[in-house]
Amino acid sequence: MEINDKKRLFVCFNGLGKLKFEIYCDKRHLHLFHRFLEDQETKRKGKKQHSSSLFTLRTGRISWLEQEGKEKPWNVHRLVLFCSLDTRMWTVEGTQQVIEEKTADIKNKLVKTEEKGKLKPQQKDDVIRKQSTLTIINTPFPRPSKPLYEGKSNILVGVSLGLEKPVTIAVFDAANNKVLVYRSVKQLLGDNYNLLNRQRQQKQRSSHERHKSQKQFAPNDFGESELGQYLDRLLATKIVEIAKVYSAGSIVIPKLGDMREIIQSEVLFKAEKKIPGFIEGQKNYAKEYRRQVHNWSYGRLIENIQNQAAKVGISIETQQQAIRGSPQEQARDLALFAYQCRITSSI
Repeated sequence: MEINDKKRLFVCFNGLGKLKFEIYCDKRHLHLFHRFLEDQETKRKGKKQHSSSLFTLRTGRISWLEQEGKEKPWNVHRLVLFCSLDTRMWTVEGTQQVIEEKTADIKNKLVKTEEKGKLKPQQKDDVIRKQSTLTIINTPFPRPSKPLYEGKSNILVGVSLGLEKPVTIAVFDAANNKVLVYRSVKQLLGDNYNLLNRQRQQKQRSSHERHKSQKQFAPNDFGESELGQYLDRLLATKIVEIAKVYSAGSIVIPKLGDMREIIQSEVLFKAEKKIPGFIEGQKNYAKEYRRQVHNWSYGRLIENIQNQAAKVGISIETQQQAIRGSPQEQARDLALFAYQCRITSSI
């Protein structure tokens, strides 16, 4: 990465010569790129006394994103930069954790290599690189200090997902077998709860317009507004905040592959309760109910929870969500089952 006189950031890739790409991003991402640049400049100024294995940026990839439009291709389509980073590198304490892990891993690989006896030239070069890494990996990068998060292993936050109520959480104390607090989606969103209804209305309108376009054989890719993504970030942030308040050791999320069965069960249960004994009426009710409520982007929500938890250092566990019971009971049971599985696997 580079920065010019106008304080604009550029990224370069090996193999592309002097070709540079200017970075455009949201303000909330800008500090990440400044950190990436700071790491590289520290390594340059240190004259190879710092290890690139401790860079905050782990991988970068440029992709060509095609979009609809009648203008010139270079005005319609654009390049997108995908980056992955290790949030532990953000602090001195987190970086030390990584150093210990990498040091143990390198030493283990060196021992296994030595056990092979006579080495090929390529293997010898690999040994030299690993030994060089061990020599410089403890050279510190200039990073802020922040105490590592220490959660209690017996406190778990169960996160149940559903159709009518997208998210419900239960903070469960496994040591005393009791729930410390429940939180509904309305309580999690607080003053932003009205955004949930707005987002559902938007999805209903998009679905209606898509249906009309399909009947007319017209383009029907209306996409989705960024409101859903914004709600996911709000919910994930609040869930992690509550986990920190109660010093939770982990957050338990449902297995994504089970969501179809969970949603189907919820719809059928409501239909049976609303119209008992009338199968045809239950089918019509279920169809209308799905149309009004719409599925949530559960995968995107789970990804946001995982990302927010990683920033703090809270571990994520996955468990099968029960298809029966209230959202509160499902959230509680998720945490309970995760703790029981943990105990069973340690025996």
